[in-house]
Amino acid sequence: MRKSTLLLIATNLILSNNIFANSQIPEPITDGDYYEVESEAVVKLGQMLFFDKALSGNYNTSCATCHHPMTYTGDGLSLPIGEGGRGLGMIRNTGTGSERVHERVPRNSPPIFNLGAKEFNKMFHDGRVFKNHNLPSGFQSPANDQLPAGLNNVLAVQAMFPVTSGTEMAGQLGENEIADAAANNRLSGESGVWGLLAERLRNIPDYVALFTQAYPQKINSAQDIQFVDAENAIAAFEATALRSDNSPFDQYLRGDQKILSQSQRNGMRLFYGKADCAACHSGKFQTDQSFHSIAMPQIGPGKGDNSESYYDGLEDFGLERVSGHRYDRFKFRTPSLRNVALTAPYGHAGAYNDLESIVRHHLNPIDQLHNYDMSQAALPYRVDLNEKDFVIMNDPLRKNEISNSNELSPTILSEQEIDDLISFLHALTDKSDFDMRADVPNSVPSGASLTE
Repeated sequence: MRKSTLLLIATNLILSNNIFANSQIPEPITDGDYYEVESEAVVKLGQMLFFDKALSGNYNTSCATCHHPMTYTGDGLSLPIGEGGRGLGMIRNTGTGSERVHERVPRNSPPIFNLGAKEFNKMFHDGRVFKNHNLPSGFQSPANDQLPAGLNNVLAVQAMFPVTSGTEMAGQLGENEIADAAANNRLSGESGVWGLLAERLRNIPDYVALFTQAYPQKINSAQDIQFVDAENAIAAFEATALRSDNSPFDQYLRGDQKILSQSQRNGMRLFYGKADCAACHSGKFQTDQSFHSIAMPQIGPGKGDNSESYYDGLEDFGLERVSGHRYDRFKFRTPSLRNVALTAPYGHAGAYNDLESIVRHHLNPIDQLHNYDMSQAALPYRVDLNEKDFVIMNDPLRKNEISNSNELSPTILSEQEIDDLISFLHALTDKSDFDMRADVPNSVPSGASLTE
């Protein structure tokens, strides 16, 4: 037998036993897939800022309030409780009476693992932050021309906006000067939200020391500190500490052919084959970085869309809010599936609280939408807001409009295949992220509490 024939037979045998035969299987993640970070000093500064409530109008919320490592960079709730809430994670509540929060955040707090990867070129559920070289800042964002120059990437740009939201971090009109600036859409300049927050940081000696250590070529004194420096540091911390690319699947891609169980291998074949998950959840981070409508349930206070109707703004039109195109209604970005087994609830409004339920939704979106189990919603411990959480889901006409936008065809899998698919999704979990205590500092320069 000729040598070339033997080689062809051997190659075919390898491919028949190796899932790399599927062209959709991504290449392994490498260091080059991520942004470079200036220094450990910048990361340290970013860590302090990420956890410090000094960046909120009333000194009562931080980035970590809704993206805490102890709840796997989310908060464990369908919809976050930002400014004014009490407690952390799933026990956070809205308060009651005169101290209650004014409203909940209308979209789920997404996990922020791997957002330091360069391919994440749009931010938020509706992608409203992205590069735009025609603008002075280099980025499209809700701030338009108010966004300052000097931000390193879209991750840093994204971090500029929670502090401008009365619901998330700024507070309500009349409560503090930052809230007043936010309510009047005064974001830039020394009297804007970002300038006022920079002045706060300039008046905290420990922050001045951290900024000068982090940016020695740029910052020599307190007056040199700008808010873009803070947000670049927060992005550096997120990109470094929240990098997650050593799951069993990653180890398999790097050559460990024995790391996956048989069930996980079967699930991988389904994911990249019959179940067609990779049609949207493609690439190294299991996302096509695009936007799709898959008839996801809409719960909670909504984003104010369709406010002229009976529903009084309880709807969320998704990408249409950014593009202005009717055909983009109910489209939301494809989330990365890294650590997906840890990051419930799922969906732009956190409608599903367990992995099996969200998988079954993908297999038959319209049926699952019309038979949505409202007990899946992970609601706050105490609500005194008279919220109409399920108005949209209780109305057949609204559900029909959502289902009519659906892009996914039903997929029939056996119960064993569903189990195998879920088993593979668990193989996307980086085991080092089971314990993220090291990412939480013991204290922050402002002296604010880390436990509420």
